[in-house]
Amino acid sequence: MKGVRAGSRSPIFCGARRMEQSNRFWRTVLLAAPVAVFTVFVIWPLLSSFHYSFTNWNGFNREFDYVGFSNYAKIVTDKLFLNAAINTVIWMVAAILLPTLLGLGLALLIDSRVPGGTMFKSIFYLPICLSAVVVGQIWVWIYQPDWGLLNTVIGLVSGEEFRYPWLAKPDTALGSVIIAWAWQQTGLSMVIYLAGLTSIPEDLIEVCEIEGATAWQRIRMLIIPLLTPATVVVIALSVINSLKGFDILYIMTGGGPFHSSDTLAMHMYNESFKKYLMGYGSAISVVLFLIALTIIRIYFRQLRRVDEIYG
Repeated sequence: MKGVRAGSRSPIFCGARRMEQSNRFWRTVLLAAPVAVFTVFVIWPLLSSFHYSFTNWNGFNREFDYVGFSNYAKIVTDKLFLNAAINTVIWMVAAILLPTLLGLGLALLIDSRVPGGTMFKSIFYLPICLSAVVVGQIWVWIYQPDWGLLNTVIGLVSGEEFRYPWLAKPDTALGSVIIAWAWQQTGLSMVIYLAGLTSIPEDLIEVCEIEGATAWQRIRMLIIPLLTPATVVVIALSVINSLKGFDILYIMTGGGPFHSSDTLAMHMYNESFKKYLMGYGSAISVVLFLIALTIIRIYFRQLRRVDEIYG
């Protein structure tokens, strides 16, 4: 180019290079903030839990002794841990079955063009928008023995005064919390199934109707198999959310009465912050983490199989 020495760069090229360097700088700055937050509040506590699980730290003293695998050996003989593990299995099974079945049923009803379907979607989805603390407090009021809604309705139906402490009885405490949990989580399952129903071609349903298939046969032999990808997502979310189900249990029962509603997350909290056995509580958290990691790996494996079949 005339007037430009050989080997020199044009102003347009230099400006574009400076702009690219500026964009790279701001991308790095904006990415560094969430990475730092994730490291401080997730990665560092996770690594600290692994570290403290090999110690007898009580949460206060700066000095502590390394006890090797003693905390993990204690888990094997801890009856409260076994009780919490059994309750966690019950909790997870119920947390999978109830929201999945109820969400599928509601989705099929609303998708069948029930009058006011949009209103019902909003009503059933509303609980998932509430925090678990709010949901737990609402159901504490519902289960209240003297003036709670549940006992009041039962009393009106039976014609006699009915007072039953649902959350204070070992036989009903865990089941009562499971009902509250299912009430909150069903809306999410319903929305996922509604999205899955929109992907089913109408032509297939019409062919089944022409062939004389009943509504139940269409649901059982056509709709449910085609909803397999949605079911995988619903079950995975139910499992992951159930493993994090601590706050609603803490608000409603605190793990009681007599440890009847203890789960692994609740047991970890009690050992760490009530008994101040931070090392043992960290060992329980590591076990819970490994269980969650195993479930997530199984989920991704199943997800790949579903993608191969339906992709």
